Amino acid sequence: MAAASSSDDDGAGPLRRAARRAGRALRAPFAGTARTVRRATHAHGAGESGLGKLIELHAVNGAGDVMVTVALASTVFFSVPTDEARGRVALYLAITMAPFTLLAPVIGPLLDKLPHGRRAAMAGAMLTRALLAILMTGAVVTGSLELYPAALGVLVASKAYGVVRSAVVPRLLPHGFSLVKANSRVTLAGLLATGIAAPIGVGLQQIGPAWPLYGACLLFAAGTVLALSMPHKVDSARGERKAHMLTHGERKPSLRTVGPSVLHGLQANAAHRVLSGFLIFFLAFLLREHPLDGQSAAVSLSIVGVAAGVGNACGTAVGAWLRARAPELIVAVVLALALAAAVAASVFFGGIAVAVLGAVAGFTQALSKLSLDAMIQRDVPESVRTSAFARSETLLQMAWVVGGAVGIALPLNGPLGMGVAAVILALGALLTVRGLLGAARRGTAYPRAA
Repeated sequence: MAAASSSDDDGAGPLRRAARRAGRALRAPFAGTARTVRRATHAHGAGESGLGKLIELHAVNGAGDVMVTVALASTVFFSVPTDEARGRVALYLAITMAPFTLLAPVIGPLLDKLPHGRRAAMAGAMLTRALLAILMTGAVVTGSLELYPAALGVLVASKAYGVVRSAVVPRLLPHGFSLVKANSRVTLAGLLATGIAAPIGVGLQQIGPAWPLYGACLLFAAGTVLALSMPHKVDSARGERKAHMLTHGERKPSLRTVGPSVLHGLQANAAHRVLSGFLIFFLAFLLREHPLDGQSAAVSLSIVGVAAGVGNACGTAVGAWLRARAPELIVAVVLALALAAAVAASVFFGGIAVAVLGAVAGFTQALSKLSLDAMIQRDVPESVRTSAFARSETLLQMAWVVGGAVGIALPLNGPLGMGVAAVILALGALLTVRGLLGAARRGTAYPRAA
C-alpha cells in the first residue's frame, strides 16, 4: 500500500513541481513589483503610522480618476463638433458650480460633526465612483445627456475624497515627518499612478469607449477595500476642534487669528487653481482647433499634459526638499515665476511657449500648495488644523471650477488666452505678494502652532 502511494507521488511529483515552478515564474514579476511598491510606500515609518496605506489609496484614486478622464475626454472633446463640445462642457461646469458652492459650508462642518467617520467617508467616495463608472458605460458610447449627471457625481465624490484625505494626513504622520513631507509623498504617489494608468486607459479605449470605465470601476472597488482597512486612528479626533474662515469671537480659534500668512497663501493658491482650470479647458479646445505645428490635436494635448505633469512632479519633489525654508517667500517667488511664464507665452505664443507654461504652471502650483500646507501646519493650532485643511481644499477646488468656466467662454485666440492667464496671476500677485514678503521678513512675528 505504501509502495503504491510512493509510486503515485513519484509519478505526480514532477508535474506538481513543474506547475509550482511555472506559478512562481508567473507570479514573480507581480510579487516583486508589489514588494517594491510596498517598501517605497512604507519607508521611514510610514508603514507603522498608517501613512503607507493612505499613499497606496491615493495612488488607486489617481489611477481611477484618470481612467474616467480618458473615457470622458474622447466623448467631450473629440467625438462632437467644437461648438457642441463647448456647450456640453459649459453645462457640465454650470451644474458643477452648485455642488462646489455647497462643499465649503457643508463638507467641512460635516467632517467636524462626524470626526469618527473618515474611513467610511473615503470608502463611500470610492464606492460611489465605482457604481457611477458602471452606470456611465452605456452613456459614454451614445454621448447622451445622462452622462453628465453621472460625471458630475464622479467629480463631486472625487473632490469629497480629496477633502477627507487632506483632513486625514495629519493623523497619520510618522515620527519626525513634517506635514509637507507627508503630503509630498502622497501627492507623488498619485502622480506616478496617474502616469502609469493614463496609457493603460488609452489602450483600453481602443478596445471600446466603455472599457476605461470598467477599469475605473475595478480600481475604485479596490480603493473601497483599502479605505476600510486604514488604521483606526484615522477615525480618532482626540483634541480637535472646528475652524472657521471668519472670526466669530475672540475665544474661538480661526484662520484669521493666526496672522495673514495663511490667508495670503490661500489667495495665492486660489490664483494658481484658477489658472489650472483655465488652461485645462482653454487649451483643450484651442489645441483641438489649432494643434501644435505638425501634430494632431490628441498629440498636442498630450504634449502639454505631459509637460504639466512633469512640472507638477518636480514641484512636489522640490517642495519636500525646501520644507524647512520660509513658505511665504516660496509662494511669492513661484507666483512671480508663473506670471513671467504666462506673459512670455502671450508675447511669444507658440507650441514651445505653451508647453513651457504648462510645465511652469504645474511646478508652481505644486510648490505653492505644499508651502500653504506648511503654513497651515505652522500657524494653525493643532486643535483646528484638520478642519482648516478641509476648508482650504474646498475653496481651492471652487477656484479651479471658476477658471474652467472662463476657459470655455473665451474665444479660441492663443495670445488672448495667454494674456488672460497672465491677468489671473497678476491679480493674485497684487493681492498677496506684498503681504507674503512682509510676513517672511517678520519671520517669527506671528504665532506658531505647537
